[in-house]
Amino acid sequence: MKHLISPTDLTVSELSGILDLAEKIINDPKEYSEACHGKKLATLFYEPSTRTRLSFEAAMLNLGGSILGFSTADSSSAAKGESVADTIRVISSYADICAMRHPKEGAPLVASYHSSIPVINAGDGGHNHPTQTLTDLLTIKNLKGRLNNLTIGLCGDLKFGRTVHSLINSLVLYEGIKFVLISPVELRIPTYIKEQVLEAHNIPYEEVDILEDKMPELDILYMTRVQKERFFNEEDYIRLKDSFILNSKKMSKAKDDMLVLHPLPRVNEISTEVDSDPRAAYFKQAEYGVYARMALIMKMLEVE
Repeated sequence: MKHLISPTDLTVSELSGILDLAEKIINDPKEYSEACHGKKLATLFYEPSTRTRLSFEAAMLNLGGSILGFSTADSSSAAKGESVADTIRVISSYADICAMRHPKEGAPLVASYHSSIPVINAGDGGHNHPTQTLTDLLTIKNLKGRLNNLTIGLCGDLKFGRTVHSLINSLVLYEGIKFVLISPVELRIPTYIKEQVLEAHNIPYEEVDILEDKMPELDILYMTRVQKERFFNEEDYIRLKDSFILNSKKMSKAKDDMLVLHPLPRVNEISTEVDSDPRAAYFKQAEYGVYARMALIMKMLEVE
């Protein structure tokens, strides 16, 4: 596993290995507290991040390793015009593994061509976010007990949401998966994902524009933010925005064991009244992100 750029870089067997290791870490974190002693993780974040950057850093520190890097492009030589290729060539001599977030799709892939250390894509534009997908899968597996035979509602910005795109790419590998795609027409899932991923894997799916109508069917509801700036006019946004806000009234129609996930940050798409619902798993999901990344770092560095 030289680099992780896309969720499709991981086979079902590799996914299982990472998730199984993550569950072992959850059960006995002290056992792994020196697993990466002497190793260094570089976090190259060209755009803002809270959970992803800090969870990568927490993961490496929890494994006994060290961290270095930058949190904005302005604080790196990118502000002077240095290319991603040159940056990673230099960083390769400073660290053992690298996590990169970049606003441009494909930047981590470019870095991987010039790197002598493993590169992990920590999010590239609206394209991929494979470690969020590992986090999502770990959360589902740990809380639901399975990754198959699930009806999953994806709600909000499905057009530009990289977390949604990455999650679909991985979940299609499991049996009995069905998707309910809930979004405004303006923010529906890209055609290439429907054709090249869902239909290519014979995955049943339906597209709807009302959240509450489908609540009783769902095992998982994965919320994302509907962004005002994605609409052509404010009237359409005002007309549609409340249809994609999760509240207690809508939760009353859901199964007793349905899970609500969200990659965070949330703005107003999940009412704070839902936070006290035992089915709200998004803060637990953020916690699991550390364990998922600990397992991934160990696998990529091939440490025991």
